[in-house]
Amino acid sequence: MAVTIKDVAKQANVAPSTVSRVLSDSPRISEKTKKKVRKVMEEMGYYINHNARVLVQKSTQTIGIVMKNSTSASLHDPFFPEVLRGISALCHQQSFNISITTGESEEAIFNDVVKMVQGKRVDGLIVSYSKKDDKVVPFLVKSGIPFVVVGKPIGKANEIMSVDNDNVQAAKEATEYLIRLGHTKIGFISEQPKYEVSAARLQGYTDAMRMNNLDIDADFIKHLDKSEPMKRVVDELLDGSKLPTGFVVTDDIAALNLLLCLREKNIKVPEEVSIISFNNTIIAKLATPPLTSIDTQIYQLGYESAKCLIEEIKNPLMFKKSVIIPTFIEERGSCQSLLDK
Repeated sequence: MAVTIKDVAKQANVAPSTVSRVLSDSPRISEKTKKKVRKVMEEMGYYINHNARVLVQKSTQTIGIVMKNSTSASLHDPFFPEVLRGISALCHQQSFNISITTGESEEAIFNDVVKMVQGKRVDGLIVSYSKKDDKVVPFLVKSGIPFVVVGKPIGKANEIMSVDNDNVQAAKEATEYLIRLGHTKIGFISEQPKYEVSAARLQGYTDAMRMNNLDIDADFIKHLDKSEPMKRVVDELLDGSKLPTGFVVTDDIAALNLLLCLREKNIKVPEEVSIISFNNTIIAKLATPPLTSIDTQIYQLGYESAKCLIEEIKNPLMFKKSVIIPTFIEERGSCQSLLDK
C-alpha cells in the first residue's frame, strides 16, 4: 500500500500542509522540522510523485542549459564540465533536474531552446555564454521565461539576470602581471570577438598597455577561428620577426596550443616567451611548464547561476541582479621576469 502525505504527517506529528511545504522547501518551515519530516519520509519509504507534482504545480522542476557550442565541442572544453558541476550541485540541493541542449550547430541549439520553452519542458534556462547576434537571449526575453546568462549580457543588461567575472579588470591584472616582470612587447590571443568575454578581456589588455605607456601593436592582437589557427598565428609573428616576449591568452586550451606551437619552433617557455592564460582548469596544471592562469572560479559561476535562476523561478517578481565572481592569479612556471636578464 502506497504511503501518503497524510501517513507521513501522522507519523511526524505535524499537519499534512506542513509536509507539503517541506516538499516544496518552503522558507516558512524551520530546518529542524524539515529534517524531522524528511527522516520520517525516508523511514516510511515515501517518494515524491514528480509527475503528479508537475500536474498540480504546473512546474517541471527542471532547468535547461544552453550550450555555447555542440555537445561534443563543449565537453572537450574543461570550462563547461566545471560550470555544469556547479549547476548540478545547486540543483541537487533544490531537487531540480537538468536538461541540456544537444544541437550540433547554432541553429540546432536555438531550435532546442524553442522546443524546451514552447513545450513547457523547463521552468527556466541558463545560457552559458554571451555573444553578439545571438538569437537565444532575445527569444527568451520575448517568451518571458526566467533565465540567467553566464557572462555580461549584450544590450539591455539591467533587464537580464547574469553571473560573470569582471573580465576587463581580470585581463588588466593579467597584462600588468607581465609588465611587472619587465615585459613591454605583449601579445593578446582570444576567441572570436563576437563573444562578449573576448571583447572585455581585449579592453582590459589595451587599458593596461595604455596606462603603462606601452605601444599596442595591432599585429600582436590575434583572434582565433577556423581560418586563423594557432599555428598560423605563430607563423605570422615569426615571419614578421616581431614575436612578443609575453602573451595574454584568454583560455587555457588556446594557451596550451600556443605552448605546443612555440615548442615546435624551438622557442622556450618561459625562457624566451612568457604566457598567462585564463580559467585555471586542469589543463593549466598539467601543461609543461604549468601555466600561470587567472582563476575565474568556474564552479562558482555555475553554482551562482543556478542559485539565481531557481530564486527567480520561485519568485518571478524579484529584481534582475548581476553577480560578479572574483578572480585571482594562480602563479606557475610559464612566466619569467626579464628584469634579471
